[in-house]
Amino acid sequence: MDVTQLLTRLYSDEGRQDPYPCYAGLHELGPVSPVPARAEHRSVAAVAVGYDLVSQVLRDPEWYKQPPPGWQEQEVLRTLQTSMMFVNPPDHTRMRAVFAKTFTPRRLGALEPAVHRVVDGLLDRMADAGETGFDFVAEFAYPMPALVMAEFIGIPAGELDFYRQRVERIDEFLDVAGKTPQRLAAANTAAAELRDFYADLIAHRRRQPGEDLISGLVEAVDSGDVGLSADELVSNLIVLFNAAFVTTVYMFSNGLPLLLAHPDVAAALPGDDTLARGAVDEILRLEAPVHFLARAAPRDTELGGVPVAGDENVLLIIAAANRDPARFPEPDRFDPRRPGPPSLAFGVGLHFCLGAAVSRLEGRLALPKLLARFPRLAVAEPPTYSGSLFLRGIDKLLVHPGGEAA
Repeated sequence: MDVTQLLTRLYSDEGRQDPYPCYAGLHELGPVSPVPARAEHRSVAAVAVGYDLVSQVLRDPEWYKQPPPGWQEQEVLRTLQTSMMFVNPPDHTRMRAVFAKTFTPRRLGALEPAVHRVVDGLLDRMADAGETGFDFVAEFAYPMPALVMAEFIGIPAGELDFYRQRVERIDEFLDVAGKTPQRLAAANTAAAELRDFYADLIAHRRRQPGEDLISGLVEAVDSGDVGLSADELVSNLIVLFNAAFVTTVYMFSNGLPLLLAHPDVAAALPGDDTLARGAVDEILRLEAPVHFLARAAPRDTELGGVPVAGDENVLLIIAAANRDPARFPEPDRFDPRRPGPPSLAFGVGLHFCLGAAVSRLEGRLALPKLLARFPRLAVAEPPTYSGSLFLRGIDKLLVHPGGEAA
């Protein structure tokens, strides 16, 4: 199949449910392929799947994020384009510096007790369900990182359902198939409601500060020592919480079937922190929650021998790069002791995910506890995937506990 056929299949319902055969086909064409000029691919000049090329572009600060046309006219796009995740230097550098100061080792270390407390509470609730099956996403994969990130950032736990509904509307719009008028309108409304939500929360933290991230950021902004406007603060909080917790939800829901399909690893995980770290990294490599990014060329150039005109976009499929057979022998095999380069699941370079350490911490602490408490946990039905390529993961996973450990 040529690149047009592979991309057409990738964007189909079948491809979004299982994109990996398409990625393997793209690897057979080479690390980067030109995309013929067609209406549905009008903004993409090439697609890159090779690990080294994808990493090269992400590390090069001259390759930039191109804002969508008319972004100032849409609430959701204004929110995204005034956050560090979607802007370029020098604005990105200025914003990231503010948040980097608050993601301190002290604040991260203080999260460990919160992770243990949240996990233990959720496992107790799962045990109370007895021998009946339950949805792992609803009972564990979603509430676990949501509750931890809510405590870390400073969002009241009672507001999480309200928050989740609005985050999902934004995520649906961000998918490759999501740019419909209906989804844009829903995302605009969600962004506006989240902005009002954070404005109220910031005002409350200003009156009654705590130890959470919002309190620290409000103090930094009010001091006048940081270059971050109140509007940018809200935009970054919306994007940060979304990026930090949705990706972790999918790390758990995508990862559990992998672990249960390898019972030797699942049995050895409790009590082996090195193995737990390796398992988290391998889950993120094989089932990266974020599948693609885009970067625009700073000038007329070549990427892996493929001409790319200045300001044209290259689609970087990081989930395919993580399965590059040139860098990962037997790339589809789950191996938590695998040597080799790190995965690109959290990106690399200027936009490396600030929440990567939080996500890894949650994974290495929570998964061993889960499998120690329920060593006979089993998948009861085929999982239900999100159907999204931008944020791909399991939204529903029915499991059977099989009884607790003695």
